[in-house]
Amino acid sequence: MNVLVKSATIVDPKSDFHNQTVDILIEKGTISQISKRIQNPKNYKEIRQDNLHVSQGWFDSSVSFGEPGFEERETIENGLTTASKSGFTSVAVNANTNPVIDSYADISLLKSKAEKHAVSLSPIGALTKNSKGQELAELYDMTSAGAVAFYDYQHPIANPNLMKLALQYASNFDGLVCSFPQESKISGLGVMNEHVMSTSLGLKGNPALAEELQIARDLFILEYTEGKLHIPTISTAKSVELIKAAKQKNLDVTCSVAIHNLIFTDQHVNTFDTNFKVLPPLRTQNDIEALINGLKDGTIDMVTSDHNPIDIEGKKIEFDHAKYGTIGLESAFGALNSIFTIKKTIELLTKGKARFGFKNSPIAVGNSADLSLFNPNTAYTFSKENILSTSKNSMFEGRELKGQVYGIIANNQLILN
Repeated sequence: MNVLVKSATIVDPKSDFHNQTVDILIEKGTISQISKRIQNPKNYKEIRQDNLHVSQGWFDSSVSFGEPGFEERETIENGLTTASKSGFTSVAVNANTNPVIDSYADISLLKSKAEKHAVSLSPIGALTKNSKGQELAELYDMTSAGAVAFYDYQHPIANPNLMKLALQYASNFDGLVCSFPQESKISGLGVMNEHVMSTSLGLKGNPALAEELQIARDLFILEYTEGKLHIPTISTAKSVELIKAAKQKNLDVTCSVAIHNLIFTDQHVNTFDTNFKVLPPLRTQNDIEALINGLKDGTIDMVTSDHNPIDIEGKKIEFDHAKYGTIGLESAFGALNSIFTIKKTIELLTKGKARFGFKNSPIAVGNSADLSLFNPNTAYTFSKENILSTSKNSMFEGRELKGQVYGIIANNQLILN
C-alpha cells in the first residue's frame, strides 16, 4: 500500500513532528518521508481531509464480539471493520463467546479469523475453564497461541485461593491476570448503583462497596504473590484511592475505566432505558470526578469502550431481566474528546498498548504506519446512523460528541469512512 497523507497535523509527543502540519509519505506500509511538502511523482493515492490530524493508532483493551456462538450480536469481521472506522488499529478481545475462549485452539481460531484485517486482534483468554471460576484454564498454552491476558469477562473470581494461584502461576511466563472488581455476595441481584436513584426507582442496588471489597482483596493477594494484575473497568472514587495506594507500594497493577462511566450517572437510569444497564453500573457525579482525576494523575492507566454488543432480545425487555452492556467503539473518540484536550484524549487512546503486548510505533521515518486519522473539532449528535455494529445497544444515542474519525492506516492497509 502506497499513500500520501497531505497537510496532516501530527499529535504524537514521541514524534519529532509533534504539533506540526506536514505531509506523510507511506510506501509498502512504512513511513518513508515526513516533510512540509512532498511531491507525488508516482501518482500515489492522496488523503486530504478537513482539519486532518494523525496520531499513533488507537488501542482498546476490552472489546467483546459475539463470534463464535453469538454471531447475531456481532461477527469478528464486522466487529473489526467497526473498530477500524472508529479509529482503532488494535483491540484486545474478550473470551465471552460460546464456547468460551479457554484453550490453545480457541485462541488460534480467533487469530486466524482476523489475520488479514487492518486491525490487529489480540485475544484475551479465559482465566478459568469455561469462565466458571472453578479451576484455572490452560494459561500457558493460550499464551503460546497468542493470548495477551486472562480474564473471565465480568465474572468475578469468588475463590481468593484461585486468584492467588493464578497470579503465582502466570508470573512464571509474565502473564497478565485480570480480575473483575465485584464481590458477588455483596452485589447480589443489584441491577444499578445502590443510591438514592435505585430506591426511588424500586430497583435492586449494586453498592460501591462490592467493587471496593474485591479490589482490596485482590491487591492484598497481589502484594503476597508479587504477580501482575490488571483491574478492568473500575467505577468508584474509593477504587481510585485503593489503586493509588497500591501503586505507591510499587505493586505491579494497572486498571482501566469504561468511557461511559466517565459521562453518565445513575440518574440516566430514570427512564428504565436498558442501554444504560451496564456492569459495573453507572455511579454518581462524585465518582465521575474522581475517575477523571485518576486519569489525569495517572492512577488509572487506560480507558476502554468496553464495547459489548447485545442483540435486541437481550435489551428490549424489563430492566431487571435485560443483559448488561453497551456498544462503545463508534462513540469512544467523540465522547473522550468532549471531556479532555485532544492531547490527553490521544494519550488515553494509546496508553494501554504496552501492558497488553502491543508495540507503540511513533510517527517517524522508517517505522511501520500504524495511524489513526481524525478531525478533533467536528461536533455532532450521535445517532443510529453512526452505529456500525450489528447490535444497536448504545447509550450514547442522542448525545452531543466532539470529533470525527476519518479512518486508519495499519497493517499495510488503508480504511476510510
